[in-house]
Amino acid sequence: MLPTIRQLHASLTTGETTSAALTEAALARIDATDGEGGHAFTHVYREQALAAAQASDTLRAAGLARSPIDGLPVSVKDLFDVAGEVTLAGSVVLQDTPPAAQNAVIVQRLINAGAVIVGKTNMTEFAFSGLGINPHYGTPRSPWDRATGRIPGGSSSGAGVSVADGMSVVAIGTDTGGSVRIPSAFCGLTGFKPTARRVSAIGALPLSTSLDSIGPLSASVECCAIVDSILSGEPYREPSSPQPGQLRFAVPSSVVLDGADEQVVAAFDRAIEALREQGAVVHQLDIPEFEQLAYINRQGGFVCSEAWAWHRKLLEQHADLYDPRVASRITRGKDMSAADYIDLLEIRSAWIASLTNRMRQYDALLMPTSPIIAPAIAKLQTSDDAYFATNGLILRNPTMINFFDGCALSLPCHRNGEAPVGLTIAGPAMHDAHILDVGLATEKILQTIRQA
Repeated sequence: MLPTIRQLHASLTTGETTSAALTEAALARIDATDGEGGHAFTHVYREQALAAAQASDTLRAAGLARSPIDGLPVSVKDLFDVAGEVTLAGSVVLQDTPPAAQNAVIVQRLINAGAVIVGKTNMTEFAFSGLGINPHYGTPRSPWDRATGRIPGGSSSGAGVSVADGMSVVAIGTDTGGSVRIPSAFCGLTGFKPTARRVSAIGALPLSTSLDSIGPLSASVECCAIVDSILSGEPYREPSSPQPGQLRFAVPSSVVLDGADEQVVAAFDRAIEALREQGAVVHQLDIPEFEQLAYINRQGGFVCSEAWAWHRKLLEQHADLYDPRVASRITRGKDMSAADYIDLLEIRSAWIASLTNRMRQYDALLMPTSPIIAPAIAKLQTSDDAYFATNGLILRNPTMINFFDGCALSLPCHRNGEAPVGLTIAGPAMHDAHILDVGLATEKILQTIRQA
């Protein structure tokens, strides 16, 4: 089991360890020649991290701790601005652009909280895939079945692996269609996608300004709640676990299990049964909105249209420097008219209202984060058909929550030793605190499954 923020904070407070020791251990794991650090990170801030760790230890010795993450190693996805660094976003086309003049808002908030930023993590180029494959900087392997070499999930690929392999305690990713939750699911972590508007995206390179959100990947629901409060700039509210008998869950009756692996179905069914055994009410619910979404996004949706608006000039000049699989998806956006985009805005508004009304009597939706376990990297690298079919399948479930403008957790629900499987707990916009509470209660129940 990975140590939690609370456990490490206690160890720092009692003097059992130091920030310098934790940081040196994280950097050693990044450097390990038999590890994934070389593919998980695009930049490593060795000297800065060690200096920040020493500063944290000095302040703590004087009785000062800036936050629960003070002195803990943290990684940030390589689409957040770090002052003096070029923000690459997993690309090579931006290598000659000017360095960032200042830190992204969330990076500065982490620094102010005492986080030790150990580096920037690798990602799918421009965050445009749920697989995590990057032809420029390599693809870190999921912690499960390293011999085969399976995808870590994307687009926050290095983020997931950095936490799973102990190269950071927390990773910060972005989530436009599951890019925090999918790596969390495939790497056996807990990930939180907040309501997008709660966390500032200033200084983050966009994929889709309508759908982008910023959230943490870490060891527990409480870890995510702590980091979310720092990212959002809101006072920390400790999650309170409701009794399972107070909870009512809805499981979509269609779409979310289509094409699912038997491992995912088995883990999901066990999770549902465990919740019911503890007194939670779990109903199947018809959600026609989920059945409509593929058709609604048939022209590429917000992602393609908004990505095209940002990338069109770069693609005109440097298309040869893009990952062709990313470029082909971005260019779909050029065929959307302004009228199509306005129609999509109106459709989304009505879709959100309808789904919100349908969920009113439930605490949360439950579904598999991904309907399949992490597939092998090699097959997806060599076949465009396999790449795009798998990408669409993996993104399908989490994308629905982004279109909903909702918030969601992904919790590990597999047994120890099995392929990692994530359970999504999702709710409407601005229900973040409630979803974290529900997640805490669910996490306690799932832990009995994982240890079985």
